[in-house]
Amino acid sequence: MQLKSEYRGRPGVVLERLQELFPKLIDLSLGRLEQLLEKLGNPHHKLPPVIHVAGTNGKGSTCANLRAIVEAAGLRAHVMTSPHLVSVTERFRLAGTLVTEDVLVETFEEIERVNAGAPITVFEVLTAAGFLLFSRVPADVVILEVGLGGRFDATNVISKPVACVITPVSLDHQAFLGDSVAAIAGEKAGIIKSHVPVIIGQQQPEALEVIRARAKELDAPVYALGDAFQVYREGEELHYKDSKGALVLPLPRLEGEHQASNSGVAIAALRMSGLKLPDQAYAGIAQTVWPARLQRLNGHLAEILPSGWELYLDGGHNPNAGEMLGRVLDQWDDKPTYVIAGVKQSKDIRGFLEPLLERAESVQVVAEPEQHMAASIEDMIDASGDKAIAGPTIREALFRLEKKKESAARVLICGSLYLAGVALAQDGWVPV
Repeated sequence: MQLKSEYRGRPGVVLERLQELFPKLIDLSLGRLEQLLEKLGNPHHKLPPVIHVAGTNGKGSTCANLRAIVEAAGLRAHVMTSPHLVSVTERFRLAGTLVTEDVLVETFEEIERVNAGAPITVFEVLTAAGFLLFSRVPADVVILEVGLGGRFDATNVISKPVACVITPVSLDHQAFLGDSVAAIAGEKAGIIKSHVPVIIGQQQPEALEVIRARAKELDAPVYALGDAFQVYREGEELHYKDSKGALVLPLPRLEGEHQASNSGVAIAALRMSGLKLPDQAYAGIAQTVWPARLQRLNGHLAEILPSGWELYLDGGHNPNAGEMLGRVLDQWDDKPTYVIAGVKQSKDIRGFLEPLLERAESVQVVAEPEQHMAASIEDMIDASGDKAIAGPTIREALFRLEKKKESAARVLICGSLYLAGVALAQDGWVPV
């Protein structure tokens, strides 16, 4: 099996060797990693307080808001997220700074030596690397994003986080997590730990019921959005309230109506975690940076479009994300919006595209040569009911739009984090 194209450079060489030790890219289990971590001296037992974040949509944005708030308080945050967009180093932030390629290669090689040929997946190696790095660099908190699911995700070897977060759950990765929202919620709820507070984002009723039931089994206090805490936008302010009091904050920096909820979940997680932060630190949401979440592009790709046009990028890739992007397009009613979409093969293409087809001036579908598991142009056009047209690449789609007569318009590239990575690389974006 060929290693996923997302792994490049010197770190990718080591990961490619390690991938030969296990035939599957995804095999949800904890046993292999636990054995490896024991050989490494159990670094996951030597971490600062951990906030563990699972969910289908909004995990990355919530983690980014957590980091922004923590750093606004003057504290140091380790952060592990996935997937990355351009460089694997994006997955590991050590006390606020991305790991260097040299340090990451040294860490992978150390793991390779200690593992000594035992079966291990690439994601388990990445997780072990994060724990090893975090155990060696001083920090005040670890923000840990689940890779896939929760119950058997490699990150779930953490036995006692200070808070567990479950962002909105919807249908995604059904082949691994189940074919219903309730089943997937059960997998996400697998991160809940005894007596550890659980902060729950906006959920469908069947998901909320499952999560609450699991929390009750473990005597885990539940703090659900709309119940234990409220958050809403009023003019140019974000209002938050829970049993500890009320906050009036600047609006989140991240674009989109849904980012108010993501910000609120991050605030609640920190307030319920036992970490002591001054109230003014929560204004850090106005400084949050998270690529490919309605990110404005201003580089090489944006230069193709006429003056006065705006180019945005979003990595949302399932029907729920499509609905959220559809609501964004409703808000963008002051000028026309053109969509360029490229979806992963295994996703619900029709479910993602439908809300956009109803609202965009046009939808061009693209499949970049270096885009991992890109759905074919033909399959995407078919899923659109023949309403979409072939790009068939980002640049060709932009050059077609460049000929339009509007003096002002917006273009949204979306559909896949892998497509987002390609777009960022083409635009000249560099992770910092």
